[in-house]
This record gives sequence, structure tokens and C-alpha cells, in this order.
Amino acid sequence: MPIQLHESLQAAEEEKALPTVLAYNRIDGPGSSLDLSEFQQTFWKLSDNYDMDDPTCKWTENLPRTVGITIDTGTRIEAHPFDEDLIGVKSVEYETEVTAHPGKVTPVRENWLLKIMEIFNLSGVKFVLQNLREGIQSSGLGGSSTATIGVCILANELAGQPFSKIQLISLASRIEQGFGVSITGTQEQSNVIFGGVTDYVWFPWGKPGNPGTGYGESQRYELVAPVDYGLLEDRMAIFHTGHPRLSSEVNQTWRNALLTEEGYRLHSQKLKVAYEFREGLRLQKWGHVFDSVEKYRNIRIKLCEGYMENSWDLLGRACNFNSTIFPLGAGGGGGVLLFSPDPESLEELRADLKGMYKEIPFKILFNGHEIHNMKL
Repeated sequence: MPIQLHESLQAAEEEKALPTVLAYNRIDGPGSSLDLSEFQQTFWKLSDNYDMDDPTCKWTENLPRTVGITIDTGTRIEAHPFDEDLIGVKSVEYETEVTAHPGKVTPVRENWLLKIMEIFNLSGVKFVLQNLREGIQSSGLGGSSTATIGVCILANELAGQPFSKIQLISLASRIEQGFGVSITGTQEQSNVIFGGVTDYVWFPWGKPGNPGTGYGESQRYELVAPVDYGLLEDRMAIFHTGHPRLSSEVNQTWRNALLTEEGYRLHSQKLKVAYEFREGLRLQKWGHVFDSVEKYRNIRIKLCEGYMENSWDLLGRACNFNSTIFPLGAGGGGGVLLFSPDPESLEELRADLKGMYKEIPFKILFNGHEIHNMKL
């Protein structure tokens, strides 16, 4: 029998306490794209030493990894009462709405979030999605993945938490890619679940010697404590190029390059650069962070020049102020991360860009999501 939510949500609406999930975006950097399944599986190999307590994580230097930095943009997802025999999803920003009878959701692209609700056997509920900040669609911050995993979290809560955190990550990633919404890995979804400034070392089939579901797993390390978030915020900024992104085309180009000898060689260089980025953040060696961003971006350009679409001017201006840039997500327009080891230099660059590019202000958050009003 479906989990009927109509009456309980009506009562929650009268009390102005609708079940809600706030799912937050992330900043990526060196290591991004290594979370895609092809890259996890291509570069992962058994180690002769799994020293999980080693803070340097030197044993992971040649394993695929990604660092995620949670920020205070993202998506609000509310559960509203709906027709008892229906489920629905409404996006405020995109002005779209899809509905269906549970058990009759066709597996097409526009129904990807509706299918998640059906998987959890819900009925009599509509999920309403709205960005926490206006005007940052297609900004390379993982928006579609944030929405997907946010819907998974809310549906899981309403269904009594039948799935584990790792299963939710797998569900969100597989649905989003399988339905053709975007080419995605597991970084954005993982960061919404776990949050903070986190290093994810990927185990695509689970950790060796540990029982699991086979959905994949990550070994996670906190790189920057909340007390030091300000040090990182002072050295980072995000500006939007004002152009749409070409994420699918860029990601597909990188995937195709993996199948060539030269592309494989270039992709394999990302592993150590991502490790250098990790260590730069952990040790607060800002010059190392700068160098790793430069190296990783240059590898990406060799693999796909379109990655820098609409970002070349920003790079030239950053170079004049002891700063560097990193187009976020797949690149190809959208949001661009600015980084400088020197906060004063970044402020000078910010002043130079004023009036030319739109800044997306942010704060780093410890939690990747928040759950509210879940007592039904």
C-alpha cells in the first residue's frame, strides 16, 4: 500500500510546519570529474595499506578523489498536501510542474524527481522546489544534483528512513544520469549528505574487506575545521560569466578523451594534483592550493578547450592580481571560482570586476542539508 500523506500534510500546512529539506550547493575544484563512474572505475586500484587514521592520506595519492566545499546557496524542497491519488513536483524557478498516479510514472527525463517519489511509495504529496537565492541557475554549483539528492532525503524521511546515506547518494546519482538529466558522479550528492570542507576518496564498489551494498562508498576527511572557514572565505570568490554553461558537452568530451592514449595520460595526472589541493587546504598552505588550481585547470584545457568558454577574460584579469580562476562544475560558462593566497589581492581583483561580472556571495557551511518539520 502507498504511504498516504494527504491528511497529515494538510494538518502540517494549517500549522505552517510543512516538512522541508534545505539542500546546499558546493564549490568543487581540483579532483572534480574524478567522481564520475568511468573515472572512479578506471583509476581505482587495490592498495597494500589502508591507513584510515593517517592525516596525510599519502596512501590515497593515486586514487580518484574530490574535495567538496559546502556553501549557503542551494534548494528548498517542501512537501505539500496533494490529491490523494497523485504525486507531483513543482519548480518555482523553472515554472514547471509534473504529476502522475503512483505506479504510473513513465521513465522520461522530465519525470526524474517524480520517479524518486514513486520509488519511496509516496502518495498525496507534491514537492515544491525553490532556489535559496535568485539568479544562479546553471552556475556550476551542482544545482540539479543538489535538487535530486534533496528530494531523496525528503522522500526518505517521509517514508521512515528505509535507505542509508550511501544508498541515497547512489539513488540520486543513478537516477539523474540514467534519466539523462546530466552527466553526474557522486560528489555533489555526497556533499549534500555530509557537508563541510571534505575530502572524498572514492571506492566505486565499496571498501575492500568491509560488508556493504556494492553501491560504492567514500572515505571522508575533514580538511578545514569550521573555526577556520573564514581563512578560506577570505581567499575565495565566485563570479558568474553571465553565459549559459555547456556542461554536458564538456563532460562528454572528457569522457571521450579517456578512451584515447593521450587523454588517458592527461586524466591520470589529475590524481596527484587533486591530492596536492587536498593537502594545501588541510595544511593551510595557500600557495599549494594556488598551484594545484593552476595545474588542474591547465590539464582540463588540454582535454577540452571549451571548458574555458567565456572565462578567458576572467583568467587574464586574475593574473594581474596574484590570483587564479577555476570554472566550476564542467565549466563552459556559468560560475567561476576566484582564488588568491593573499586576501588583499583578491579584494583588488573583486574591485576590478565590479560592474562587469555578477558576484555570487557565499559562506561555507558545516552541514550539507537541514531537515525541518518532520514530525507527522
